[in-house]
Amino acid sequence: MMMWWWILIPVVLVLGLFLYNGRNRQNTVKRENPMGILDNRFAKGEISKEEYEEQKRMLNTKN
Repeated sequence: MMMWWWILIPVVLVLGLFLYNGRNRQNTVKRENPMGILDNRFAKGEISKEEYEEQKRMLNTKN
């Protein structure tokens, strides 16, 4: 009976670590740069060509 505890405890710990790491990866946020966001908005049709070019100029002048 005592031998089962030596097997069960490491198995539970390893399983807990795998579950914690899996949940932690799902909550990570993908960060995009401002130019990428602007390109995506233009590609989706959320902004016009004029708005895209104006905002692109503003982003390039800040750098």
